[in-house]
Amino acid sequence: MTDSADTPSFRLAYVPGVTPAKWARIWAERLPYTPLVLLQTSPAEADALLREGGADAAFVRLPVDRAVFSAIPLYTETTVVVVPRDHVITAAEEITLDDLADEVVLHPLDDVVGWERPPGEAAFERPATTEDAIELVAANIGVLVVPQSLARLHHRRDLTYRTLVDAPQSEVALSWPEEATTDLVEDFIGIVRGRTVNSTRGRAQQPPAAEQKKDERRKPQPGGAPRRSTAAGARGRSGGAKGAGGAKSGGTKGGGSRRGAGGGKPRRRS
Repeated sequence: MTDSADTPSFRLAYVPGVTPAKWARIWAERLPYTPLVLLQTSPAEADALLREGGADAAFVRLPVDRAVFSAIPLYTETTVVVVPRDHVITAAEEITLDDLADEVVLHPLDDVVGWERPPGEAAFERPATTEDAIELVAANIGVLVVPQSLARLHHRRDLTYRTLVDAPQSEVALSWPEEATTDLVEDFIGIVRGRTVNSTRGRAQQPPAAEQKKDERRKPQPGGAPRRSTAAGARGRSGGAKGAGGAKSGGTKGGGSRRGAGGGKPRRRS
């Protein structure tokens, strides 16, 4: 494992359709002194981003090059077909590939379903992106098969989708370069796998030395609050001493008041 002590932040890339908010929130709670930088990338660019060190880890769609990357499969997505709201396909809750035999099925260049040739009839040309393909569906040019998360990401009021039960499915995974398995990568793996702070590999981050010194300065000193000596208190103590001396002095000078000043009982006349 390589040392990540000098890493100022953790850079996490993710492809469209993946929502890293839940894991980012846990990261902020567990490692508050290491910023998490989120980088959205296309499926085609995710590989190069990790290879070139532009990100420490990424949520990607399988497959990945296992000779270079480690990967932890997380979940498999439902595959759906996106169609106009008034399309005949919307009469059923689920459809099969045979139901698309007479449809023009768009095949964008950034397709993530993973088939060489979609079912149905091919369009005259392939759209550059999934977003472009969505626009063509809205224009009644054809239909589009995508993972459900992408159908939600590109939601439009005039479009809807139905589950395609026998189509290939897309699998989402956490991936990172095998040779760059840092402590921070291990921390994020623990979060993704649901480890708690008290588990074997889970850990709560300790504040840096500068933050620790700030916290120590904020803490109350032992022994409680210090005693305060005010000028008024000093004058009160000084004034009391003078007053006692004044009573003695006054008794000596006045003669007859010595008995009262002395504090003894007066003698009763018989």
